[in-house]
Amino acid sequence: MEKEENQDKIKLEQNQKLENDSAESKENVDGESNQNLGQKSKEETKEHTPEEKIFELEDKLARTYAEMENQRRRFEKEKEDAFEYGGYSFAKEALSLIDNLDRSKNALESDDKLKETEALKKTLDHLNIIKKDLISIFEKNNIKQIDSLNKKLDPNFHQAMIEIEDDTKEPGIIIQEIQKGFIIKDRLLRPSLVGVSKKVTKKEEKTEESNENLEKK
Repeated sequence: MEKEENQDKIKLEQNQKLENDSAESKENVDGESNQNLGQKSKEETKEHTPEEKIFELEDKLARTYAEMENQRRRFEKEKEDAFEYGGYSFAKEALSLIDNLDRSKNALESDDKLKETEALKKTLDHLNIIKKDLISIFEKNNIKQIDSLNKKLDPNFHQAMIEIEDDTKEPGIIIQEIQKGFIIKDRLLRPSLVGVSKKVTKKEEKTEESNENLEKK
């Protein structure tokens, strides 16, 4: 009986020791965790110096100002384009009116039944008046026709449609205007469609020489 009591006493002491060791280990862990959290908290709440705060504010202010300036410039450019070229699309569409007038004139002038008649003359006069009025309205809005004839071909404003042999002019000179081109201020509405000069080919030169020789004979 006494032996059993001693064994129970020993077991109780061992369990108590284990509980004490576990509690001490937990306290150590908790202590280390709290210490680490304390260090992080200190680092996070570390106060910046006045110089550092001023530098950060100046940097933010400079970035904000630069962004506002870029936005202002974009707005000014958009406003300027809207004012200068607001009628660009309308003007481009309106060119078809002039084209239709020219087509109508050509059709009437090529009609054999109407040639040399008073009716044709009056109709053409009216069409010319309408065209002049349209051109005048265009010019008031800084829309102008491109001068083409007898000028050197300029790919920015002219589009060559055909080449015409002509030895009286150097190659690349505009000698025919197929369709008028227009600009609005410094922007192209549409290019002029033109015919340009080119040198007579050698084959044709020889044919002409042969014809001249035959005529002399």
